[in-house]
Amino acid sequence: MSRFGRDSGPPVQRTRVNFLIRITPVRLLGPENEQLGVVETADAIRMAQDKGMDLVEIVPDQRPPVCKIMDYGKYKYELSQKARKQRASSKATEMKELRLGRSVKIDTHDIKVRVDQARRFMMAGHKVMFTQRFKGREIAHKDLGLQNLADVRDALADISKVEQTPRWMGKQASIILAPDKPKIEAAKRKLEKEKAEKLARGEKVEAEKSIEELEKEIEAENEQDVGDDGED
Repeated sequence: MSRFGRDSGPPVQRTRVNFLIRITPVRLLGPENEQLGVVETADAIRMAQDKGMDLVEIVPDQRPPVCKIMDYGKYKYELSQKARKQRASSKATEMKELRLGRSVKIDTHDIKVRVDQARRFMMAGHKVMFTQRFKGREIAHKDLGLQNLADVRDALADISKVEQTPRWMGKQASIILAPDKPKIEAAKRKLEKEKAEKLARGEKVEAEKSIEELEKEIEAENEQDVGDDGED
């Protein structure tokens, strides 16, 4: 806690490169993420230099730490470009709406699907509105729908904050969750670490769906809900 009563957050961890990597040996990955085994740091640096590249520590907390042979200058440039795109996209933050089914009788699995979709949106910097609809006489049991909203709120508490508590509009209630930036950054660091550790174990890392693909998937689900409503 700082003298002004605000948490200054965790210290920024610098990436260690080449001779700044003091620990030896290291678990080494090649430029294409190929496994090169546990290697003495001096030898790993020499291997990187022979390729005209750098040795970069990517998982410092593991023992031995995981290092990768890469072009660090190019890596830093790509990171800066990615950060710039993220800043640009954050200026155009959108509100994404997710519906909790067409009634309060939504399955637990379906709620988890909505939570996962919301997590993807918020990790990209977007706010999410969850809408719970009440069908027919379900409006007499508002507590059931409010519990569904509370469940998604709690499931996303690790990366979000409540911007709007339940607000009613006819036979539906909505809450708005916004990304909590410090929590989002911590979650991103954790995901990057887990990704690097999987690569170090030789495991496959699946690519995420793009935001555009996710939006199309949700749009199709919403159209299905509308079709189902018309059949009732």
